[in-house]
Amino acid sequence: MSSDPWGRVDETGTVYVRTADGEQVVGSWQAGSPEEALAYFERKYEGLVVEIGLLEKRVKTTDLSAKDAQTAIDHIREQVDAHHAVGDLAALKTRLDKLVETVHARREERKQQRAKQSDEARHAKEALVAEAEELAQSDQWRAAGERLRSLVDTWKGLPRLDRKSDDELWHRFSHARSAFSKRRKAHFASLDAQREEARKTKERLVSEAEALSGSTDWGPTAARYRDLMTEWKAAGRAQREHEDDLWNRFRGAQDVFFAARSSVFAERDAEQTENLKLKEELAEEAEKLLPIGDLKATRAAFRTINERWEAIGHVPRDARPKVEGRMHTVERALQEAEETEWRRTNPEARARAAGLTGQLQAAVDKLKGQIEQARAQGNNAKADKLERELEGRQALLDQALKGLQEFGG
Repeated sequence: MSSDPWGRVDETGTVYVRTADGEQVVGSWQAGSPEEALAYFERKYEGLVVEIGLLEKRVKTTDLSAKDAQTAIDHIREQVDAHHAVGDLAALKTRLDKLVETVHARREERKQQRAKQSDEARHAKEALVAEAEELAQSDQWRAAGERLRSLVDTWKGLPRLDRKSDDELWHRFSHARSAFSKRRKAHFASLDAQREEARKTKERLVSEAEALSGSTDWGPTAARYRDLMTEWKAAGRAQREHEDDLWNRFRGAQDVFFAARSSVFAERDAEQTENLKLKEELAEEAEKLLPIGDLKATRAAFRTINERWEAIGHVPRDARPKVEGRMHTVERALQEAEETEWRRTNPEARARAAGLTGQLQAAVDKLKGQIEQARAQGNNAKADKLERELEGRQALLDQALKGLQEFGG
């Protein structure tokens, strides 16, 4: 007779395993010694341990389905329940029970994950449908068409929903694409007619431009050319094979007219260049009046310079902003000096500033007294709050005092 903590072999060769419910017969062994009998059934136990361990690993680290995992667990449990091994069978049952819980948890987790993925897919497809329906109204034919094709590729990469939801969303998506295609087809169908109309309009504009090219009525003709250009732009594009030729004729007629006008204006430009030189000299003379000292004398001097300025004729158009800007700078400095003088000598404004300063000073003094009282009473929180208020009032007072100084008091 032989035994170990979990089993024994009696004198007849019967092998027993110890369980919480008492000893259970494992089997009969007649082929060798009792020790060999125990060793054989202990190895069978170790085999079950290894098998459970492998199954635990598969459940935790692979995508083994819950159904297959449960089948494997049931198979091992049958072997454990049959008591054909010597060892801690209760421990194996406990591990199998925990494994069942793990499988159930994984099943629930995957169920939730599938639900989440389905929800995400639904939101993604709803977003695609919304964008497609918006694009269906677009007039950006190329960009919108390319984007719609891209949305189809995105749709194909998303998981399917339940049949009803997927069909409904796909119907809306497909309808939006069809609506866009229909609008685009109608647009391009009408485009040829529009371009033919544009060609006729531009033929008329070219004829008029060519008729005006020899005119010497510079002002009205230049204005009419501008109107013709506006009409040209409003006419839209003609067919590609006509557009460039019409444009070259249209621009050529204008170039003839404006080249002739430029020749006539060349002499006038020379006179304006001389005027520019004189005005630049006056601008420099005016700039020397800054900074302003004697306001009255500076004002009189600038008035004299300005009178001489007005007596000079036009200057070249592109130079006008710069030279006039120099005079305007001096003029603004005079205006600012006059405004400052007016504010400084304005009794009503000075009185308002002094009144505000007095009010703010009184408020500051009052706050200081309240802070001292709060500190004396040990109410530091109130004192801190009042000090923050004091900072704001003090800043306003400082600003008001600065403003009062501008009035000279």
